Amino acid sequence: MYLSLLCSIFIALAYVQEGLAVQCYQCSSAEDAKGDDNCGAYKKFNKDRHIAVECTSDESVTPGTFCMKITQQGPRGFIWDGRWRQVIRRCASVAETGVTGVCNWGVMENGVYWEECYCSGDGCNAGSFLTFSPLLVTSSILIAISKLLTL
Repeated sequence: MYLSLLCSIFIALAYVQEGLAVQCYQCSSAEDAKGDDNCGAYKKFNKDRHIAVECTSDESVTPGTFCMKITQQGPRGFIWDGRWRQVIRRCASVAETGVTGVCNWGVMENGVYWEECYCSGDGCNAGSFLTFSPLLVTSSILIAISKLLTL
């Protein structure tokens, strides 16, 4: 019982600390100068050209407690065929699914493909895939161990 209580307190404190201190990259390919790809719409996102900002600070364009990456792509054939792509990386406070660590996607009525990915680790919106939070893995293992010990 004490181990379970200790695990619960650890998880609660870790989530509060992570929620207050999450840092995300913020950029939008719509704001890039012509010919530039600073936000990773067509090339790999370069983390060295950007600094992740704390989502609760004044530097954050959109305050929040987790990170978000939005990708939109035009409906035409291939990229070299004139199809456009837009990427937005930023902090967020509300996920449409209510959870982080997932991606949602679909196609709008006008044929534009969209994808929204939500994550809660520092700088996790830098890549093309979500990264796992070490805190989430550790807390899952601790919960599993405490459940086994109470059997």
